[in-house]
Order: sequence, then C-alpha cells, then structure tokens
Amino acid sequence: MTTSDTLTLLACQICIPPMATTAERDAHLTASTTKVRAELDRAQRPVDLVVLPELSSLDYARETFAQLDDIAEPLDGASFRAWRQVAMDLNVFVSYGFARAGDGGPFISIGVVGPDGVLVGYYDKLHLAQYGASMEKEYFNRGNHLFVFEVKGFRLAPIICYDIRIPELARTLVLDHDADAILHCGAYFRDESFHTWHPFAMTRALENQVFFLSLNRAGTSYGNSLFCPPWLDENTPPLRFPQTDEAFRIITLDREKLDTARREYTFLKDKLGTYNISLHAP
Repeated sequence: MTTSDTLTLLACQICIPPMATTAERDAHLTASTTKVRAELDRAQRPVDLVVLPELSSLDYARETFAQLDDIAEPLDGASFRAWRQVAMDLNVFVSYGFARAGDGGPFISIGVVGPDGVLVGYYDKLHLAQYGASMEKEYFNRGNHLFVFEVKGFRLAPIICYDIRIPELARTLVLDHDADAILHCGAYFRDESFHTWHPFAMTRALENQVFFLSLNRAGTSYGNSLFCPPWLDENTPPLRFPQTDEAFRIITLDREKLDTARREYTFLKDKLGTYNISLHAP
C-alpha cells in the first residue's frame, strides 16, 4: 500500500428522487454516476476517493422501504456494478450507500470498490434509528462488524447516520483500529433532531483527533453536510456544504494536520488505560 502525505476526496451531497421500483433505482444510479463522472472530469487535480451518502441508491421513505424485497441488493448488485465501472474508468475508490440483501438482512450498508474493480469491503449499520422521521427498526436489521480500509496509507472508517450518536464506536475505530478519518454518511431529515447533528460531528472530530466527513443527501428536507479537521477553533472552522442544494466538494486530508493536532493537543495520549476505577466514598 502506497503511503502519501495527502488524500483527496470528492464528497457528493446528491439529490435522491422518490422511487419504488428497481427500474427507478437503476435510473437514479445512472444519473448519479453521470454526475460524479462529470465532477471528476472537471476536477483540477486527481481524486483518490469518491464518497456518497447513506442509502445513496435509494430514497429514504416508507414507500421505498416497503419494496425492499425487490430493491435491496446483493453485494454484487446494481449499485456495485454501477460504481465499479466509475472506479475502474476514472481510477478512484468509491464509497457508496445501498440496501443490502442477504442472510439476516436487509441491512443499511456502505460498499467500497477500488480502481481494480474489486469490492474492498462493506459495512452494515450497527445502530438503527427509530425516532423523528426515522423508522429503520421496522425494515432493517443491524450489522455485526466494523470495517476499515486504506487508500494511500490513510486508514478510513465508514459509519452511518445514527452511529455518530454512540461515542464508543468512533472511539473504538480510532483507538483500536487506527482510523485517520471517519466517513460518516447520513440521511439527515430536518426533523427535531436535525440541529443536534453538527455538534456531534464536531465533537467526534475533536475528541478523537480525526478527520470527520459528515455527508448528507441534498434536498429541501436534507442538506447541510459538514467536514471537520482534527482540530477546530475560531480560526479553523468546519467546511459547510449548502443548506439544501446538491453540491460536490473536493477535500484534501493532510497527514501533517493530523499529526500536528495530536502532537499539540495530547488528548489521546493522556487518557487512562481504563476508567473502571474505584468511586470515592465520602
């Protein structure tokens, strides 16, 4: 695996239309891959990894989820085939969201395909949201494994939407699996929990000293994706995406910024080995 000082991402806050059939899903995949190809062609520098939001192949709606018997896919299904071709043609890795069929499923999943056209791996969402506009426990099952992959020596860990609110997951990925960046892909609807999402993203970046991409889909009820470096202050704000519009942002991860944050702010070094210690009794 080649190591580099920088890694370049294309983060895609894309629109996803209503759909209830495999034909509509596949038409959306064609439209999405066409947009991403155009953005990669327009880029002024090479891109290493394309990142798409949660369930980027599907609408997030009861009407869609009611058709999961037809629309959910195997690992080598329509989403893999569509993004595999982009990866091979344009020499990039692609991280994409889809509904995965299979034993114990369906699952809300992220797949990663490499420039060689091979599936690098996949992650099934561990924590299913069942509040506000979310109804995942009615349609999906939770996953049972973590996933970390490498591009140019950077260790990247996908998590999905509600996963961000369980701090142990991000902590484990950093402390036990050496993640340099967390790719947090969501379908954040503008319900009562929407405005609590950004503080979670910034906190996870700061407390774990990692790059943290928190990527939503576009649309009047979605948007506002966020990218956080491993240190944030009044002079180093997060990168904010448009409020609702579709947007494609090229983001560079710089290893020196990661190393500097961890060297100057020694949170990770100063933590105790365990906090299972005695409680002082007065």
